Amino acid sequence: MGDRNRPPPFPYTPYSSSSSGFQGDDSSLTDWTVRRYSQPSFGPQVNTTVETAPGFSEDSPSTSRVPAGDRPWSSKVPIPRSANSSQWTSSGRVSRACENCREQKAKCSGHRPSCQRCLDTGARCSYGDRKREKTAKEITDLKVQVAVFERLMREIFPTLDHQAAQHVEKTLNEVRYYLLSLGCFYPNKNPLQNQFQNRDKFLHSLRNSTTPPPLMMSDSPHSSGPLNVIPASSLGAADYTDEDFNRDEKAQAMGFVGEHSEIAWLYRLKRELEQNQGMPGNPSSNPHREDRLSVASVNFFLDDKKILLEGSDASQRPSQAVADSLVGSYFESVHPYFPIIGKMLFLQQFKSYNDNPRLWPGKRWMAILNLVFAIAAKYSQLAQQSMDPGYEDHMVYFSRAWKLSMSNTILLDHSNLQQVQIEGLTSFFFLAVGQINRSWRICNISIRSAVTMGLNLRSEANHPVRTSKEARYRVWWSLQTLDSLLSVMTGRPPSSSEGFFTTPLPVPFEEEDFGYETVTQLITDHEARTIFMDNLLPKGSEQSTEEHTITLEASGFQVPTPRKQCEQIVSSAMEFLFPNNSLCFLYFADLTMIMRESVDTLYAPGAAWNSWSEIEQAVSVLNSKTEAWLSGLPESFQFTGDHETGSSERQRLWLAFCFYSTKIILSQPCLRCLTWQPCESGLSENFSVAMAGTCVDSARQMLDLLPEEPDTTWLYRLSPWSCILHYIVQCTTVLLIDLFTRAKPGTVDYAKALRQTSKALAWLQKMAAADPSSERAWLICKDLFSHHDPEVRIKQEE
Repeated sequence: MGDRNRPPPFPYTPYSSSSSGFQGDDSSLTDWTVRRYSQPSFGPQVNTTVETAPGFSEDSPSTSRVPAGDRPWSSKVPIPRSANSSQWTSSGRVSRACENCREQKAKCSGHRPSCQRCLDTGARCSYGDRKREKTAKEITDLKVQVAVFERLMREIFPTLDHQAAQHVEKTLNEVRYYLLSLGCFYPNKNPLQNQFQNRDKFLHSLRNSTTPPPLMMSDSPHSSGPLNVIPASSLGAADYTDEDFNRDEKAQAMGFVGEHSEIAWLYRLKRELEQNQGMPGNPSSNPHREDRLSVASVNFFLDDKKILLEGSDASQRPSQAVADSLVGSYFESVHPYFPIIGKMLFLQQFKSYNDNPRLWPGKRWMAILNLVFAIAAKYSQLAQQSMDPGYEDHMVYFSRAWKLSMSNTILLDHSNLQQVQIEGLTSFFFLAVGQINRSWRICNISIRSAVTMGLNLRSEANHPVRTSKEARYRVWWSLQTLDSLLSVMTGRPPSSSEGFFTTPLPVPFEEEDFGYETVTQLITDHEARTIFMDNLLPKGSEQSTEEHTITLEASGFQVPTPRKQCEQIVSSAMEFLFPNNSLCFLYFADLTMIMRESVDTLYAPGAAWNSWSEIEQAVSVLNSKTEAWLSGLPESFQFTGDHETGSSERQRLWLAFCFYSTKIILSQPCLRCLTWQPCESGLSENFSVAMAGTCVDSARQMLDLLPEEPDTTWLYRLSPWSCILHYIVQCTTVLLIDLFTRAKPGTVDYAKALRQTSKALAWLQKMAAADPSSERAWLICKDLFSHHDPEVRIKQEE
């Protein structure tokens, strides 16, 4: 093969001017074409165009030259051109032109080391770097400069004042977040991808945005190691998802799981352990096991189980003895902590329904009654209560309720109070049977129905009586507490924004006491009610009343003083107050709002733009609020000391589980931080380490609420039975994280962690006998506990 950089040889001898004739019929010339063949564009060429008949090619062996003297007078005569290289032209394009030709915008022959044009002009011919090569060199130079500047900032960082140090850290975090968004810190991503097209947009957003800087973790100034860039999802908040939740039915049943769910914590722990120890879930060792790499692989709820509706007649009713037992069980085990229906009114209507067998109330009321039956039947099954042969399965009652109210009308009928109650009870039922995804969706519907009716706002209407207004307030707060619980269990955002509801907290008096004048005055007088609640529920992180008053006076505002009548109402209500279920629900709702604030502050996608110092500050504020809530509990509800068992034991357990769960939620980002930033790197005295210890201690204290010997009858009779599995798995997950990431084998802490984790697994195993969700949770946690540590495996074998 010849040199491609040299022009091809002339294949034909040019015609002379004497060979110009061709004789033939002139009429046939109209079908003839003149073909002009240009030489390839990679070298100088001489025009050697010849006239050929149609259908023939110059390269064809049958091509013959027309003899001279036979060409007609009208045919074109090729004029030979000079072969002088100085007159060379090219009709094509070369793959790369030299610098001189590029500047003069002239055609280049592309020869190396010098093109034809530069040879003719005697200019120096050079071929510079291509665009991609220039970009690579520029990036290399910039990397060197960044390394030098970063080393310089690291050297002078300890000498800066506080304000300058914060500015430096913020700037470094902004730059590193941008590089992280381009994939520069991930080995499987192209660091140059979308860099230039996103750079201007990113810098413009930094100059004009009022949002805080991105969530990053920098080293302590005393640390000698490099700055660590930690993705936001590793510390709590996540603004992306890396899984397709529509790929199959199992993923659809689970759906998206956010970072504040114990399911996400279990999945992350499982993935990290398998990757570190080369377990089968590692993609490099078993790339075909996609199910092990999915968050659904650690889902212990039952959403993948279909809801099979029974075919019984919706008009059927159980015997009066069975109905009385189920209704009594519901108001004992559910209503105190989920007062979505008015107890007094419902019991009156239920009595009329039993006294008149021919009475047929409306479909919605009958649906509410059957949902009460279904929830109570499920509770009786879990608590292993002795059931009369007349009892039916909980799905039978639920099927009747669904046919009466939800099967065809849920998206067609307008909302009313009974429909809101039906949707709320349906959501609670799905929670009780382990259908968490369905429960979360129905709860969303019920809240939107409640907002449609204006239950999210304080009522000043004259039509509903005051007791009816209070009942509606309790409907709203029942949905809010349920929604906050499901938000934590699924890792999803709450269904309503706190800024869009002004419904006052429910008064801490039982419905039977609404007829007393003291309670009636407190319900009616909004100012007195506000003062009463402020005195009952102190806020630890907010300004006290005295400080707030001083601030207003210093600003020149006239501070309104409470009316004497308000003071009398508040004083009378305080004297009338005593521990009861409504007071417990008030503290439960107030603590739920702190949990909700923790989710919004630490786990919302927008939290990924907060600096770690801001995250620590938010954790500190939230922790202060929970401690203030605990200090404000009445003595009968205190659960941190030694208390005798009594009538308030159930209330103490409900509040204790919710309290420790809230502490785990707000401190979990700090525990997660330690898996990225070990204590040996200079963080041993950091606030994050202290809060990580708080997270583990809260899990241990939650587990200490349970007896050493598992007893499910005791558990379901006194604990928050509908969500007790969530609480136990939550604390078990934290203990497993502590066991495998913080505790050192052979130490006292490690032995304690083993003992506590074994106790949690023993409870899950005991619960598994009557609950399929508990069985799944036990198998998942046992697998993690027994297959990732040699000492654990030896202990299991012994």
